Amino acid sequence: MKSVQKVDLTKIKPYGDTLNDGMVQMSFTLPVPYGDEASEAARQLAAKMGFDEPAVVYSKDLGVGYTYFVMYGKCSHTVDYTSIEVPKVSMEFMEREEVEEYIAENIKRDVVIVGACTGTDAHTVGIDAIMNMKGFDGHFGLERYKGIDAINMGSQVSNEELIAKAIESKADAILVSQVVTQKDVHVANLTELVEMIEAEALRDKLILVCGGPRISHDLAQELGYDAGFGSGSYANHVASFVVKQIVEKNLI
Repeated sequence: MKSVQKVDLTKIKPYGDTLNDGMVQMSFTLPVPYGDEASEAARQLAAKMGFDEPAVVYSKDLGVGYTYFVMYGKCSHTVDYTSIEVPKVSMEFMEREEVEEYIAENIKRDVVIVGACTGTDAHTVGIDAIMNMKGFDGHFGLERYKGIDAINMGSQVSNEELIAKAIESKADAILVSQVVTQKDVHVANLTELVEMIEAEALRDKLILVCGGPRISHDLAQELGYDAGFGSGSYANHVASFVVKQIVEKNLI
């Protein structure tokens, strides 16, 4: 019978074909014309990144002096998985039916949640996954929750428009989705929203939540939000946090 090699969680490294072989696949584009020189540049760059035995396994001419590469290499470094602590929303999340019961028993009115993908960001996949009735990956969105009035404003909504809608609808919470993150535009946009809400003297009357592929709970709190939800979050996670915060902060 084949024995199973035990994983040492204090020395974790990439897994390719066998445990601890350190094999890594990565890809990048270089602003150089396709050819042998380009491949050698990619190999040398991977070596300078710290990869042993770097090799170009695929390259493609992108035209106008650019080349795309897929590389293999071995990583010799390890991390201590047991010592890792990641700030995140720490609570027992409820399922949809439980959230509905919690609202009926503890808040006794509809919870109003306004959501949008703000700034120049036109990617609605994130906000739709949380807000829309059909939801995502088998998890219904907030529009399907009894006791929640979910207002999805869509994409490219200015911070001014979002705040105005929140005031008009007497919102309990604002959800902001940020997918476009080039040059940290999401940080500037999220920061501006908090500053504008504070200027309107509304910060202590609203639950602020942001989400996106580069949003962490730690970053969200640093920017002035109550919580941040990254990839893998569903409507019930956001709903659980919002309704419990309404009760804890006595915003009923």
